[in-house]
Amino acid sequence: MSTKVAELASLVSRETPAVWISNLWDKYNMQRNGKIEEWKELRNFLFATDTSTTSVSHLGWKNTVTIPKLTQIRDNLHSNYLAALFPNDRWLRWEGYSQEDVTKEKQEVIQAYMSNKVRESDFRTLISRLIYDYIDYGNTFVTHDFESRKKITKDGETIPGYIGPVARRISPLDIVFNPLAESFKDTFKIVRSIHTLGEIKKMSMDEPENARMHEAVQKHTTLSTRMGGYKVEDVDKALGFSVDGFGNIQEYYQSNYVELLTFYGDYYDAETDTLYESQKIVIADRSYIISQEDIPSWFGHAPIHHVGWRLRPDNLWAMGPLDNLVGLQYRLDHLENLKDDAMDLLVHPPLKVIGEVEEFVWGPGAEIHIDENGDVQELGKGAQGVAVASSEMQAIEQRMELYAGAPREAMGVRSAGEKTAFEVQTLDNAAGRIFQEKINSFEINCVEKVLNDMLESSVRNMQGSDVIRVMDDDLGVAKFLTITKEDITASGKLRPIGARHFAKKAQDLQNIQGVMASGMAQAIAPHVSGQNLVKFIEDVTGTSEYKIFSPNIAIFEQQETQRLSNQAQEDLEVEQATPIGEEE
Repeated sequence: MSTKVAELASLVSRETPAVWISNLWDKYNMQRNGKIEEWKELRNFLFATDTSTTSVSHLGWKNTVTIPKLTQIRDNLHSNYLAALFPNDRWLRWEGYSQEDVTKEKQEVIQAYMSNKVRESDFRTLISRLIYDYIDYGNTFVTHDFESRKKITKDGETIPGYIGPVARRISPLDIVFNPLAESFKDTFKIVRSIHTLGEIKKMSMDEPENARMHEAVQKHTTLSTRMGGYKVEDVDKALGFSVDGFGNIQEYYQSNYVELLTFYGDYYDAETDTLYESQKIVIADRSYIISQEDIPSWFGHAPIHHVGWRLRPDNLWAMGPLDNLVGLQYRLDHLENLKDDAMDLLVHPPLKVIGEVEEFVWGPGAEIHIDENGDVQELGKGAQGVAVASSEMQAIEQRMELYAGAPREAMGVRSAGEKTAFEVQTLDNAAGRIFQEKINSFEINCVEKVLNDMLESSVRNMQGSDVIRVMDDDLGVAKFLTITKEDITASGKLRPIGARHFAKKAQDLQNIQGVMASGMAQAIAPHVSGQNLVKFIEDVTGTSEYKIFSPNIAIFEQQETQRLSNQAQEDLEVEQATPIGEEE
């Protein structure tokens, strides 16, 4: 071994946990290469402007038109999923587990605090991105952090910014785990992230749980400086590892980026015969440990949650709604370009030249000089095949909508036949059961879990007090609450009820309308509470803030109207009975 190789080997001394975490990442990342290629093919179809960038390009058609059916289904699913999750501003509810945690004051404080934080941290925008993962990859991964942003002015004054929990998206391409584990909660997780040196510096300043990240910047900078004097060959011989996305390890060190691998889970140290449980280990440059600690969450498990669209047996990597529609999209583009080429041949067919014919330009009014035995003929084709292809394409598009579980009635596609309003509502609910089940799963396994993690992070990291702005429903004005750590410390659970409440309201309204329109309505009329029915309609329609419904309000308003009418009548009679001169 040369002197330079030995020097490099000692310079980049890889610590033991860093080695096996890197190897674990490489192993499980390599095993899913086939799935990653499928995701890439789907992505090419979703964002294609023509077939030249898709797998249809090798068919060799003259036309390169792509029908964006997959893209349309994706947009339809995304907009309806998002609308179901956030149907109104009251989609978040607190449920306490003890008598003192279900009081109205405790409920209002926790709901007001979390509603403020999800609004200020752009939670809805993040959920929108997670829904795209749910549709595109079939797998969504989410975690959270606690941020304490601040700005220092030129005068040295510190201006506090957002302080509170934030949800974070993890790309399905940046996480590996054991897909054969019994559940996602039971397996280890390794999350890969690439940051610039400046981003890591800012993370160490804004996020209390990542305060030691600045060590990665210092070590990376030192190694980059010292490695600049070595040749590529020496580096390749001394260091037998590389970083994904970079040509070699020297190219990586010369860049402005730092790779972090974060391990969550249990591991066994054979040298010391020690089992370490619920550990969080952060390594940089696949060489050295930045931090190793117990997972800080009070829940005792990694703060990463996973939800899959179509679950597989004995495999945690789920399928997406578009995965098995790629073949139909391929067929759709194939038929479209075949049809277009056939139409081109039909409108402008090739010519068959027989015998001696002088050179000519084919077009209207063209003169063609032909010898005695010469001739020019069009090789026309019939249009029957074009009509068949168009009919088949329409059928394929309808099947793709059904297979994806898209709510077709919600996007204005009405099924054939005359129906009453009740029948339309019944068919709509039945046709949307796949859609409803998928969005309920997303709400329970993703949104609900990350919200409770965010609340736990707030209780664990909050210092002092926090002032939030809320609206007073009774007065309709803004007020400010000062919230402390004790105010949001409680035993219970946050429940997003947007999608579940949305479906239940539609079903309940349908049932009530059916009962009231039937012959039973007259029999049960003496036992129906009008005021409770008003509360039900107010909740279903979501119009409580308008104060449309109030007990017997119509009687009081009619009384007030009658009083004003009587007063106006009296004034008119007095005016008519008064002589003109007296009036003057």
